[in-house]
Amino acid sequence: MQYSISRRALAVATAIVLPQVVLVYAFGAVSWVRWLSLAAALSGISIAGLWSWSLARRIKSLTGFVNRLLDLTSTPPKLKGGDDELGELVHSLSGIAPQVGELVNQLSTELMRREAILASMTDAVLAVDARLNVTFCNDAFVRAVGSQSNIEGVPLIRVVRDPGLNQVVKQVVDSGEMVRKRLQPFSPGGLTFDVYAAPLSSSTNNSWRGAIAILHDVTPIERLERAKRDFVANVSHEFRTPLATITGYAETLLDGGLEDHANRRRFVEIIQANGVRLNNIAADLLTLSEIEDGRPGAGARPISLRQAIGNAVRAIEPAASLMHVNLTTDSIPDLFVLGYGIRFEQALLNLIDNAVKFNKEGGDVGVSVSELPGELIEIRISDTGLGIPTEDLSRIFERFYRVDKARSRQVGGTGLGLSIVKHAVEQMNGAVAVESQLGQGTEFRISLPRFSAQVGDF
Repeated sequence: MQYSISRRALAVATAIVLPQVVLVYAFGAVSWVRWLSLAAALSGISIAGLWSWSLARRIKSLTGFVNRLLDLTSTPPKLKGGDDELGELVHSLSGIAPQVGELVNQLSTELMRREAILASMTDAVLAVDARLNVTFCNDAFVRAVGSQSNIEGVPLIRVVRDPGLNQVVKQVVDSGEMVRKRLQPFSPGGLTFDVYAAPLSSSTNNSWRGAIAILHDVTPIERLERAKRDFVANVSHEFRTPLATITGYAETLLDGGLEDHANRRRFVEIIQANGVRLNNIAADLLTLSEIEDGRPGAGARPISLRQAIGNAVRAIEPAASLMHVNLTTDSIPDLFVLGYGIRFEQALLNLIDNAVKFNKEGGDVGVSVSELPGELIEIRISDTGLGIPTEDLSRIFERFYRVDKARSRQVGGTGLGLSIVKHAVEQMNGAVAVESQLGQGTEFRISLPRFSAQVGDF
């Protein structure tokens, strides 16, 4: 250290004593006086050197003590006090050291707590500096952008190619105002996010040193809202046609059709048929709503497959006979499943009814039951009817979705039958699958857990 206290003290002592020694030694007549003055000078310089060395050691000890105040991994050494000014400084430092240590520990704990909270948040969190370089991001953000590497310090535009997020963050940094915006779709996964971005201000002045953004994934909400809009549109469309028919024929009857003896009965029958169709749609909507809301109407009980399939087949046999469709069932084993009898029978009824209605004259419909590994039961309902196009197979369980809209309405379908089947089977912890070839037929497979019925379960 070039300008240390010890060197300065030694230099000052030498500068004061050395001229006196030179004068005494040069002009003193007695030799022993000269040697005595030289000895006194050397003693003074030595004493000044020792004092300055002691002072430097104390100051060095204080420096090490201060440097260790912020080090939480080690304990600062105890300082030796004194009666001088340095002693007072030692006393003051010894008093504030525990407070500084406690404050640093609190800040460190708070920092770790905040980092843990941000890292564990399901919402994506992003922080950038004034140059839009990423300074922090949690795992949720990394998953959202699909990055596989460390992105801290990387420009945001290189991390997220979506211009919407870059514009939001840049607007916050430039204006210093909070911005809220929905980004749709958000690359690369086509997700939808609500972005809440706020400025990060500097602690030393009023300038902005960056921004922090929280990205809340609203993709499920967006899909639900879209499904609601589609559902309302579909329901309105399904109700509009029969209501328009009823209104039209009612006006015809009021405008003189009652006197038309040749056609008035047909008019009334059309009104009745459309009224029945409206009732069927409303009934299916209520059934589907009850199943989705978990309101089956009665507790789950063991269901006999032989009895449930027999009831469904007997209900469809008149329609199959009328359409000249051969409805056959294999030998149904006496097996049981746990579920809701009315809902399960309705699901079977919907599938068998569709297999008959969308069949050709002289076609076949078969119902069979088999046991699968893992205590599962599989019910197969196959037909030799019209079949389903491959591009429609993934959507046939949607509400109001029809492959052949004209034929479905002609045979009285509501577009809700397969949706009821899917929800009823899933309510029983089962699954439904379909295979079809256009023009050759369709096969639905229902797999359900087998229930081992005991005496007293019924």
